[in-house]
Amino acid sequence: MAESSGKPSVLFVCVHNAGRSQMAAAWLTHLAGDRVEVRSAGSNPGGAVNPAAVEAMAEVGIDISAETPKVLTVDAVKESDVCITMGCGDTCPVFPGKRYLDWKLEDPAGRGVAAVRPIRDEIKTLVEGLIAEIAPEAAA
Repeated sequence: MAESSGKPSVLFVCVHNAGRSQMAAAWLTHLAGDRVEVRSAGSNPGGAVNPAAVEAMAEVGIDISAETPKVLTVDAVKESDVCITMGCGDTCPVFPGKRYLDWKLEDPAGRGVAAVRPIRDEIKTLVEGLIAEIAPEAAA
């Protein structure tokens, strides 16, 4: 677990940090609340978040319009328990003791909102599975 907060931390990485990783971070924050620390970054960040991703998330009541693509740093990886790549492959630095997952997701770049919706929904399903594994709700 992350030293600072005692809760699991997750880093989502895609090349531009403009679509998939932003949607995944937003889903995790929305669904897990403060049970998980969430970061996202890109190996080659874009200038802005994909407007179709913003629109697709707005349709499910999640506003990511204020997010900005961030560059992937070694520190971001070091500070995370789970690093999830989304098609950037070996551009992510590897450290012992971290868990690495690669989610094969289509890149929403340059696609309209209709093409982004299924990617958004697939990410939600993957995030729900991740939460169940790393931060299940405490038994009532």
